[in-house]
Amino acid sequence: MAAPLDSRYVGRPMKRREDRKLLIGAGRYVDDFQLPGLTHVALLRCPYAHARIKRLDVEAARKAPGVVAVVTGAEVGHLGPMPVNRIFRDMKVPPHPILADGVVHALGVPIAAVVAETPYLARDAVELIDVEYEPLPTVVDPEAALAPDAPVLFPEFGSNRSFTQVWRHGDPQAAFASADRVVKLRVVQQRLASVALEPRGILAVFDRVTEELAIWTSTQAPFRMRADIAAALGFPESRLRAIAPEVGGGFGVKTAPYREDVLVAYLAMRLGRPVKWVSTRSEDLLMTQHGRGGVGEGELAVTRDGKIVGLRARVVYPLGTSLVNSAAVPPWNHARLLPGAYLVPACEIEAVGALTTTTPIGAYRGAGRPEAAFLIERLVEEAARAIGMDPAELRRKNFVPPDRFPFKTATGQVYDSGNYERAMDRALQLAGYAELRTEQAGARARGEIVGIGLSSYVEPCGLGWESGSVRVERTGSVTAVTGSSAHGQGHETTFAQVVADFLGVEPEAVAVRHGDTQSVAQGFGTFGSRSTALGGGALAKAAVEVREKGRRIAANLLEAALDDVVSVPGGFQVVGVPARQVGWKQVADAAYKGQALAPGDSPGLDATIFFHAEGEMWSFGTVVAVVRVSRETGKITLEKLVWVDDGGTIVNPLLAEGQLHGGFAQAFGQVFMEQLVYDADGQLLTGTLMEYAVPHADDVPLPVLDKTVTPSPRNPLGAKGIGEAGCIGVPPAIVNAAVDALAPYGITHLDMPLTPEKVWVAIRA
Repeated sequence: MAAPLDSRYVGRPMKRREDRKLLIGAGRYVDDFQLPGLTHVALLRCPYAHARIKRLDVEAARKAPGVVAVVTGAEVGHLGPMPVNRIFRDMKVPPHPILADGVVHALGVPIAAVVAETPYLARDAVELIDVEYEPLPTVVDPEAALAPDAPVLFPEFGSNRSFTQVWRHGDPQAAFASADRVVKLRVVQQRLASVALEPRGILAVFDRVTEELAIWTSTQAPFRMRADIAAALGFPESRLRAIAPEVGGGFGVKTAPYREDVLVAYLAMRLGRPVKWVSTRSEDLLMTQHGRGGVGEGELAVTRDGKIVGLRARVVYPLGTSLVNSAAVPPWNHARLLPGAYLVPACEIEAVGALTTTTPIGAYRGAGRPEAAFLIERLVEEAARAIGMDPAELRRKNFVPPDRFPFKTATGQVYDSGNYERAMDRALQLAGYAELRTEQAGARARGEIVGIGLSSYVEPCGLGWESGSVRVERTGSVTAVTGSSAHGQGHETTFAQVVADFLGVEPEAVAVRHGDTQSVAQGFGTFGSRSTALGGGALAKAAVEVREKGRRIAANLLEAALDDVVSVPGGFQVVGVPARQVGWKQVADAAYKGQALAPGDSPGLDATIFFHAEGEMWSFGTVVAVVRVSRETGKITLEKLVWVDDGGTIVNPLLAEGQLHGGFAQAFGQVFMEQLVYDADGQLLTGTLMEYAVPHADDVPLPVLDKTVTPSPRNPLGAKGIGEAGCIGVPPAIVNAAVDALAPYGITHLDMPLTPEKVWVAIRA
């Protein structure tokens, strides 16, 4: 692995250089771009979850003021198909039309598009479209969709089952037969919306002279957008440029194109004018892929002394009907990650995907990781209660020991490094766990309802590869280009710190570029907590390659043997002779003039690396939560949350802490208030921010944060991911605390969100 010149900047908290333009209102998002001749798209969306289009008349809309074009499904039927990551074998993927033609399979699916001179004229014209529907049966619940008597949405498939996969290890039947206790739980993960600060949007312009297409899009993965849109259009990828300007949050839902992206690009080519579509907030809540939504049933078998002997589970997900690219990712992660931080000698885990007349489920901060952690951590907590053991002690008995890494789990995942007990012990120490238990006993004696909950979690990250380019310019300044596209993580600051340490310059000398497919050969994107480990790893290796070439040039400039020349901050010097030194500007000047080159070296001073780690990096941690419940109102108050995370080497502690706070806020929202709700007819009852509750800043208490450091051996930085840790580790800890508080009332489980009404009813039941 590459080694840094020194470690002056990796590990140092530094404020984000990106923030100034945002704080003064100078950031530019998709909707800020105005081009000459710009037109706008509005969509007619179906008001039924499942219906046949009996009649569609768009003539009045075509004649409306300012209308440039109106298109229907028949006119764009040649576009596509939309991409789907077929993780599961024999996965059935329904049609995914850009505009529905004939039958609509989910609420809000567009059936016609209006292009007009302003967005307001486009929306007015949509109201003039005359359409008649024949409602058809709906299937909202994933388990009901798999029932023998459920209406089959696509007769050619024979059922609503998209896929089934089973993970087996050991002898689960014997394990459960030998167990002293078996605990069972059924967990329904509510649907969530990402509620990114900036809804989805795209602007496309086609140059008919050069035959080049450019798109500005709110995306986490510009290269994937370029490739997938080009494929859907049948257009050469080499002539399509994708640019991600400022992106106001993604959380996994902006990792691939949607039908609107393909449509806008097509319309720009067809009309020869710039075309823009920006989602309204209600469209975003309705049509941007949802998160969570799965139903998990699990059983954990344990001995009376607290050893886990077996795990069984079945998880079912409502995929929707127009599957998004990441549709299979949440059930895949949910199933493969169920062993969590524990030694599980035998397991049988089934993952099932059901086709439903709902918005598609896909990646959302964690993408199956939170669901897996929630189910196993709730089972562990209930197992401890069943055998009368402290839940911390049961975890300690079953953690993967530090000397077992790299460790292969019962589902075949290989953990790179870890020390789970150390992280838990630190969390227990910070929380004053023993004292909390004593205080809890006293509070219960006084009639108070208080609870303490734990969760220990793992977080896989760094799947795939990433590119990085480092170039020392003629002046000695440095340009770093990454295929990892930021949307709020602070890449420009973090990556400058990495390049500075590995190249031997100041961070201020490093300009970081990203988000434009013209600036780097290729890129994978930003999701799955992968950017620092892989994007930073690629830049580190590229910086070392440039550093070594610079050292060879410096040796010739200094007329010294290569072994006698060493890298120093700002340049190179002869060992033991500080006066004999050359700076990066002199080295770069020689490199671009083709002078002082070593044999086999070419002019210039740059390197591009595609870094692919040997496997995922595995973060981990422990959360301790303390709650108090009001008997009169059912309101749960989170009184304390202590959280110890291990993300390996931390490049910038300030930005890492910000990531943890962000994940905590989203976890808090899921635990206490967020939920997308459909009725039996597939109508979304929480389609605006008047009904879909998100936490405000003053709702979310400050957690106590700390860390342990267990570097990963799988990338040059030793870094792991932290972006999704909050959504993974926090919910089970809080729910465990709530169930612990309510255990005297005979309550053994509550599904999120833990609203006061739900808790109040449970207490009285």
